[in-house]
Amino acid sequence: MLRIVHHALLFSVSAILCGTALAQQANSCADLASVKLPGVEITKAAFVPAGTANPPFGGYAGPVPQHCRVDGVINHRTGVDGQKFGIGFAVALPENWNGDFLMQGGGGSNGFVWPPLGGTAAGKTPGLLRGFAVASTDSGHTSAQPFDFSFMKDQQAMLDFAYAANPKVAEVAKQIIAHYYGNPVAYSYFVGCSTGGREGMILSEQFPTAFNGIVSGAPARRTGYSNIAAMLWPAITYNQIAPKDSSGKPIVADAITDADRKLFMDALLKQCDVKDGVIDGMIFDSLGCDFDPAVLTCKGGKTDACLAPEKVAAIKKVFGGPKDSRGYQIYPGFLYDTGIANTVGIRGLLAIGPGPFGPPTTAMSADFDKAEEQALQPLIDALSTNLTTFSGNGGKLIFYHGNSDPWFSTLDTLGYYKAMADANGGLDAVSKWSRMYLVPGMGHCGGGPAALDDFDMLGAVVDWVEKGAAPESVIATGKAFPGRSRPLCPYPKHAQYKGQGNPENAENFICQ
Repeated sequence: MLRIVHHALLFSVSAILCGTALAQQANSCADLASVKLPGVEITKAAFVPAGTANPPFGGYAGPVPQHCRVDGVINHRTGVDGQKFGIGFAVALPENWNGDFLMQGGGGSNGFVWPPLGGTAAGKTPGLLRGFAVASTDSGHTSAQPFDFSFMKDQQAMLDFAYAANPKVAEVAKQIIAHYYGNPVAYSYFVGCSTGGREGMILSEQFPTAFNGIVSGAPARRTGYSNIAAMLWPAITYNQIAPKDSSGKPIVADAITDADRKLFMDALLKQCDVKDGVIDGMIFDSLGCDFDPAVLTCKGGKTDACLAPEKVAAIKKVFGGPKDSRGYQIYPGFLYDTGIANTVGIRGLLAIGPGPFGPPTTAMSADFDKAEEQALQPLIDALSTNLTTFSGNGGKLIFYHGNSDPWFSTLDTLGYYKAMADANGGLDAVSKWSRMYLVPGMGHCGGGPAALDDFDMLGAVVDWVEKGAAPESVIATGKAFPGRSRPLCPYPKHAQYKGQGNPENAENFICQ
């Protein structure tokens, strides 16, 4: 009986202490609402109990630890047409802080303050679960939907989206973090994909001391150009060869049929799958893939084993990338890869059809000279290769890009990376502080019918910054191939099967 009473007393004391600690945390969190920072309005500071994330528009949807969340606005103002503007932000402060700060990039046109979880390119464990204090921002405006760019009519909102918002939020977040924990941030990281990838590049180019490590995924670094390549150029090209309905409109779905796609993909895999040493439905030696669609051209009449010449020509034209009336390459082409026939979500370039922006265009022509003139967006595009201050300050920069991305070409990001290497002492010199990883089968920031799109670039950049451990490879897994793992290798290397051992295990591959 005494032992039972003793245990009961211990349990009660423990519960009281735990409850007291939680109450103190909650009070400390609530106190952040009264913190005064120039130009900053803290709108809410509240303790968030452990639960499950359910972010809008998809994203990480797993367990979230208890934390303090601070919401606020920087430079709240009235802009064009009386519209209210300001840089909205949120900071998540975990109970077991690891001493570091992580800022997550945005997506599309931003306009939303996404839950500050730090789940992008973090494998199965978002930054908040690892103990990072995490911040997110709407980059200076609110939007009705993820691709609403109407805010651009306001000059300051445009500037905030282009480059100004993220460093401002980072500085405010660091002050809040220091106030809450009583210690300054040790290391700062930024991870983003698409628009977030562009933001990471802008930070390395224009604010080189703001972050110690940056991960830039599938960067929308030249949005205007890539919109031509991903939407206008393929649609026009396929529409020109598509059968027409009674009104003369192209029947988009019949330009390249399911049977055409299967024939094409079978031939592509037959040519390039084995180049990495194992036939597994993936193409890891993507830059060494020498597939030419011309081998599928019907020599006589059309059969099930060949493609009509006009279809082959259209496919080669689409993947060759857009050109203007002078034959000048407007934007790079795209790789032949296993996700190009994807018809789910963001469709591949071999499967033009309804997508996130609605039904496909039925236009038969476009003025690509005019489109080229309008594509350059100097304030927004990430173009500078002078990263001497960033690298000289010990910064580490990781790029990754899906080889089947239909929105932003892997070859455009790779082109930037090679130009950056040329401007900074060559590839060997740059590899000491920046590396790029091509991800076979992956679409835009994730997904794909034959992709390993689950990998931890966050952990890789942290180990590089804090331990000096350069990421010679990053292990990738994915739902498309349960039980399979592969190393993602830094350019110009790719994963090659050793020739022995279980080909489902990454340990039996080398980077060469």
